[in-house]
Amino acid sequence: MSHRVGVLVPSSNTVLEVDLYRHLPVDCTVHTARMRLIATTPEAEAEMLDRYALPVATDLATARPEVVLFGCTSAGALRGREYDRELCDRIGKICGCPVVSVIVAVRERLRSVGTARVGVITPYVEELNARIATSLEGEGLKVVAIRGLGITENFEIAAVSPEEIVTFAIQALSDVEFDALFVSCTNFRGIEAASQLEQTFQRPVVTSNSAALVELVAVLEGRGTRQLTGEQLM
Repeated sequence: MSHRVGVLVPSSNTVLEVDLYRHLPVDCTVHTARMRLIATTPEAEAEMLDRYALPVATDLATARPEVVLFGCTSAGALRGREYDRELCDRIGKICGCPVVSVIVAVRERLRSVGTARVGVITPYVEELNARIATSLEGEGLKVVAIRGLGITENFEIAAVSPEEIVTFAIQALSDVEFDALFVSCTNFRGIEAASQLEQTFQRPVVTSNSAALVELVAVLEGRGTRQLTGEQLM
């Protein structure tokens, strides 16, 4: 019997579903509902949250998922931790199942690798970077540097190759001391870049999609979170 994984994904995201199908266990099927999003800006993401998230969750509920992923890192960080928790609670009530928040999953993975100082790269503009940093910090985590590519069209984020992600990370963080690297955004090809980043920096690498995968598997298996390294996710 297959496990049904529901996903609320920004409509212009073309990476998250691919990563889920590549790396979820073979007995999982992925069922997505798309929240309209064109621009990667605070204003556009606020509109996505206010106009589309809950109505789309109502549609997704008809597929009877066993777990739902709220699949947007920056939108989960946009209005703070309490808002994200309340939103996921509401989605869970609508869908009748547990909900995994990407930004929460990322914090859990960073804590699990024993990090204190986090270096972050993103495809985002500075306004979204600031929200990500705020959402990550606390509970033993400190963002020592966060650098973004400044891309404002979500569809274009997926066009950044894994090689370009590695090059950007080297340019942005070569002079920064950190314990772990976080590659943010579910539409960024971070999983494909993870092994090279780990070899380059000799530090653990957490990506939005790898963290989400760990938490989804943990929910489906009914146990605590487990570690997946960048190598295992390749």
